[in-house]
Amino acid sequence: MNLQGIVAVSGKPGLWRALSQNKTGFILESLDAQKTKLVANLSTAKLAALDEITIFGFNDDIKLTDVFVKMKTAANVPDSKTDGKKLREFFLEVAPDHDEEKVYASDMKKIVNWFHILKDMPLFNEAPVTEAPVAEEVDSSTDTAKPAVAVKKPVATTVPKAVTKQPAPKATAKPKATAKPRRAE
Repeated sequence: MNLQGIVAVSGKPGLWRALSQNKTGFILESLDAQKTKLVANLSTAKLAALDEITIFGFNDDIKLTDVFVKMKTAANVPDSKTDGKKLREFFLEVAPDHDEEKVYASDMKKIVNWFHILKDMPLFNEAPVTEAPVAEEVDSSTDTAKPAVAVKKPVATTVPKAVTKQPAPKATAKPKATAKPRRAE
């Protein structure tokens, strides 16, 4: 499952795909049929990447991708509008180690809703993107194997502002006194 670039935006329903980044934030496209565009300002909007979301567990946190894999193999995935008790029973099947006190019914509804949005998309069945494997190239002149290094460019989360040089302040001369001081007599 390849969820890289899929985000949830606080205050906005549904899921969004990050298309590009500009100076103030990200340009997003909704995953629904309308394909609406949104510019999410990093100073005001909170973005959560689905491949980094975890669910509270008793011992360790549970990755959302692991829960989606178990939901994919589950026989009957409930609707997001079902009762909280039924959702809790379903979550005890797909994520038995989740902390029932910290994972609320609203969280479970949101996860089930996300699953229903993603389950029919091709990216949901793709293999996750991992680091590029090191391949070996054979040099025909020496018949020795050399490792080829694949360089992956990191994605910047913030855009640095342009640095502008400020001109040095000019030294100002103190005005000279034109009148001579008086002598005390």
